[in-house]
Amino acid sequence: MKNLRLEMINAAVKHAEAHIEKHRMNVEIYLTNPVGVGEHSEVMDEIEKQLDEMARYQDHVDILKSYF
Repeated sequence: MKNLRLEMINAAVKHAEAHIEKHRMNVEIYLTNPVGVGEHSEVMDEIEKQLDEMARYQDHVDILKSYF
């Protein structure tokens, strides 16, 4: 019998990790091709937004792994 609780936790971790990777790739694109955003300050603002999202989902992973 499958452990549904464990499967749900693993699915939530994978979901968060996928979001982290998506936002990490966005930062990588901004770092390697900043002309797509125009002014330099806007690029930095966009990178900061992506890092905030990464931190949000990393918090989810950390909480799931620490408490569940």
